[in-house]
Amino acid sequence: MTENLQDHPVLVVDFGAQYAQLIARRVREASLYSEVVPHDMPAEEILAMEPAAIVLSGGPSSVYADGAPALDKALLEAGVPVFGICYGFQAMTQALGGTVAHTGMREYGATRADIDDTGSTLFNGQPPQQSVWMSHGDSVSEAPDGMKVTARTPGTTVAAFEDDERRLYGVQWHPEVMHSTFGQRVMENFLLRGAGLEAEWTPKNMVDELVARVREEVGEDRAICALSGGVDSMVAAALVQKAIGDQLTCVFVDHGLLRAGEAEQVRTDFVELTGADLVVIDASERYLDALAGVSDPEQKRKIIGREFIRIFEQAARDIVHDRGDNEHPVKWLVQGTLYPDVVESGGGAGAANIKSHHNVGGLPDDIQFKLVEPLRTLFKDEVRQVGLELGLPEKIVYRQPFPGPGLGIRIVGEVTADRLETLRKADLIAREELTAAELDRDIWQCPVVLLADVRSVGVQGDGRTYGHPIVLRPVSSEDAMTADWTRLPYDVLARISSRITNEVEEVNRVVLDVTSKPPGTIEWE
Repeated sequence: MTENLQDHPVLVVDFGAQYAQLIARRVREASLYSEVVPHDMPAEEILAMEPAAIVLSGGPSSVYADGAPALDKALLEAGVPVFGICYGFQAMTQALGGTVAHTGMREYGATRADIDDTGSTLFNGQPPQQSVWMSHGDSVSEAPDGMKVTARTPGTTVAAFEDDERRLYGVQWHPEVMHSTFGQRVMENFLLRGAGLEAEWTPKNMVDELVARVREEVGEDRAICALSGGVDSMVAAALVQKAIGDQLTCVFVDHGLLRAGEAEQVRTDFVELTGADLVVIDASERYLDALAGVSDPEQKRKIIGREFIRIFEQAARDIVHDRGDNEHPVKWLVQGTLYPDVVESGGGAGAANIKSHHNVGGLPDDIQFKLVEPLRTLFKDEVRQVGLELGLPEKIVYRQPFPGPGLGIRIVGEVTADRLETLRKADLIAREELTAAELDRDIWQCPVVLLADVRSVGVQGDGRTYGHPIVLRPVSSEDAMTADWTRLPYDVLARISSRITNEVEEVNRVVLDVTSKPPGTIEWE
């Protein structure tokens, strides 16, 4: 990473929004280095970081609520370019003497914005009307002195303002989400035109910084990497190996919850691609015993997380014993945790616990390792960029995401060996047909779900059947924070359905999940 970018980051001040890290990611997409800082960090500490620019995030509060996050006016008077988004826009208004009012007009979701000045810094080169994504109750009714109002919506008279002299800007909507059609252009206009920054942040810079952080964090200690065969763990392993070399041992735990052929692929592909030290542990029976009789999805995730850690603790002891070097125990566990995992597990600022991911909220309290999670602040597409920069082939980098708990959370009900085999057969058929139709790169992922606690009547071979339904959940997404169901061709769906009901004896019905995220999550459990 270039020294200037590291020394002068674009800081995102997080006011409790789930999308604070997404804003940071949008800044990186503009080829600029970005970091997130909490809203309660004192202004003098924020300014001591010598930011090139500051972005104020949205948040769930009203500026009038008791205990609502406040904005120190010093940030706006320091000469640093500032861009306020949603709550950050209203906090700027209040700090600068404008008016934020309870108008009774709420705006949520897609909204038409009318741009008053298409030649302004923020809206240069954009149409006079555009669709933006709103999520607010209060509204700015009077802009601060010196601010030029440059956009309005049907429910908001001051939806954007700009002050080129002080380099202060803001919008009421969320330009960071893909539903705001010109959102990235607005962000880039602030960064490149308003703040006058140069786009120099690249995947190579990102890799260099992540490698340097791992080296500094781990030092001369030993580490093991929890290798699952998915994109995230493979990239994390390659990154940490680049950082610390033979101090790393990769451990692949076959928990028996993988899809057909995946265990064999990990055993061969990863070693061939990286030359890394790999230990393989067959723990399928252990997981089946631990999950016996358990149907609650949160409990399943926590059990999988607990067993995951206990196995790795034993693996670490075995590695030290086998090498005969008790002076250098394994102190670090490398995980391919991504930011969406953190947010859904309640680890993001202001984020609710949607579900405990096995590598975040599902870990036991008495874990004996220190965690090193080099990808924790990245989104999937950024991880793929890092993987390509590290030299991993596209067949690994562009694999569809697969959850760490595997098929254990794609069986709605108790996990048994028979149910796993049924789901593996159905999942393999779906993957084969999507690949044959050349649709693998057109969808984010396609979870195949077995409704093990549900049976439906069917007719097969002129006889009555009472089998399980299979759910297809093809989704399209940019970052897994939001998603929509993928409109697969009917003929592909027909082939998948026909093959599953013909070839998987326990299944007599295939259904399609057409729910977006939100309200539904990508995985069922």
